[in-house]
Order: sequence, then structure tokens, then C-alpha cells
Amino acid sequence: MPSYAVLYQAAALCLTYPDDDFHARLPLLREAAPQLREFTDHAAVTPPQELAAHYVQVFDFKNRHSLYLSWWQDGDTRRRGMSLVRFKDVYRAAGLEFTGEELPDFLPAVLEFTARTGNTELLTGHRDGLEQLRSRLTSFGTPYASVLDAVCATLPTCTGVR
Repeated sequence: MPSYAVLYQAAALCLTYPDDDFHARLPLLREAAPQLREFTDHAAVTPPQELAAHYVQVFDFKNRHSLYLSWWQDGDTRRRGMSLVRFKDVYRAAGLEFTGEELPDFLPAVLEFTARTGNTELLTGHRDGLEQLRSRLTSFGTPYASVLDAVCATLPTCTGVR
């Protein structure tokens, strides 16, 4: 299987809040990950405040576009707590300790982990949820859908969208 480390790292950066660091890295992201060019081209011509407002509109108001992978599998149930522990266990087994401000199932964190380790277990194990997110972002008409398109294209086909 080819290495998609650069794509996963770039996708992680594209799916985080577009702050000043994101805008400073944008030219590098455009060059390093041509698979993300649709999104990075959009981000390059969109005023920073407008891009930030769009990010908040897409990801922060409802779970309909949740970037938390266990949410797609468990919803807001008690099972989700055990799923989060499993994410931390996978990080720990790779010799990494999850210390982020976000939960360990935050898609950008999972993409960064995958880029660093080459371990696609968390992505492939949540392939159905990624497909659901991709489908909803596409229906919503956001350029963020193209980031999910690129990530999903690297994974084995899923069993179906719910």
C-alpha cells in the first residue's frame, strides 16, 4: 500500500480551524498535497474571516458534520466513552500519548497519527463514518467535502452509507 503520509498530514491541517498558522502554511499545503487542491485553492482566495466563519458554520453548530469519529458509530451514548479509550489505546500501542485539547477521535488528530505512524487502523475502522461525513459535507455544498473525498479515496471501499 502506498504511503499517504503527506496527504493525511495536509488533510489534518485543512480540517482544523483556519487560523493564522493555517494561512501561513497554505502555499506549502497546496504544493505538498495536490489531491487537496480544490480545497486549498478555495482557501487561498477566500478572505480569512469568511473561511473561519464557514468552518464554524459547518463543524461547530451541529453533530451533522461531526469531526469526532466515535460519534458516527456510537452517537452520544455511554458506548462512546469506551470507544474513546480504544482510540487512546491505539495511540499508546504506537508509542504515542494523546495529549491534545480535542478528544482522541477528532479526525485531524487521527489523520496526524496515521501520517506519523502509517497505521491506518483508526481510519479504516471508521470508514463508514468517514463516508457518512463525506456524503453530508457534499450535500451541504462545502469545499471541505473535497478533503474527505481525498482521504476516503486512499481507504478500502466501505460496506455502505447509512
